[in-house]
Amino acid sequence: MQNNTKLGIMLMIATTFVFAVQDGISQHLARQYNVLMIVMVRYWFFAAFVITIAIRQSGSVRAAAATQQPVLQIFRGALLALEICVMVTAFVALGLVESHAIFACYPLLIAALSGPVLGEAVGWRRWAAIGIGFIGVLVILQPGFAIFAPAAVVPLAAALMFALYGLLTRYAARKASTATSFFWTGTVGAVIMTGIGLWFWEPMGRADWIWMATLCVTGASGHWLLIKTYEVAEASAVQPFAYLQLVFASTIGLLIFGETLRWNVALGGAIVVGAGLFTLWRARKKEVA
Repeated sequence: MQNNTKLGIMLMIATTFVFAVQDGISQHLARQYNVLMIVMVRYWFFAAFVITIAIRQSGSVRAAAATQQPVLQIFRGALLALEICVMVTAFVALGLVESHAIFACYPLLIAALSGPVLGEAVGWRRWAAIGIGFIGVLVILQPGFAIFAPAAVVPLAAALMFALYGLLTRYAARKASTATSFFWTGTVGAVIMTGIGLWFWEPMGRADWIWMATLCVTGASGHWLLIKTYEVAEASAVQPFAYLQLVFASTIGLLIFGETLRWNVALGGAIVVGAGLFTLWRARKKEVA
């Protein structure tokens, strides 16, 4: 693996921008069509992309699929597919700005759950940051106020699901290669979503099929950029820049979808991101030590 941090940062910024565009297109389509159908079609293209990558890296589909943890890999793939459905639902209910502000707490959830799930030690400083981060989430949610939207718990549920997916991916990595886990992620998700999504099929207009094709391309492009990012730089060095997806997605929500940025969302989002960056910094410092 190369160790080009500058290139890795540039690739991570490009990755977050592409994923933000993907989220905007997902919101546009999900306002008109069933979320399950949209995610299903997206996964068909994703699975084809994953299989292509698997053949290129492992030599064959059988080699890429070889695993000692089939149940874990299936659960991971299903969990991510369902998380995407939940998050796209949040985009429709709350918009990109608020959904991403709440979803940004997932690194804090990973840090909090890394102890019981992976047996990793979490020091008091990171626990303090986790606590402060969740104060930020409460600022966004404003529980007890008349303007509190119950739908705000939807992106929080998505963040919890994605955090668990991330932890299980790290656990699987102890016995499986990245190519193997990536293969199972795409193929299992496609099978799960096909089994569910076909029941909710709706005819789409020609223009929306163009948007659907663009969504599929952005999904594959984003994952390809992410793979390249981790090939050229250490994850700990580029991970803080993943928060730019919140910035890009919020900009799309404000400029294209006419969303508003409420003061509590801005303040709470800043607290969550700040706490998340601190936990990433502490984790990296511990690795170096």
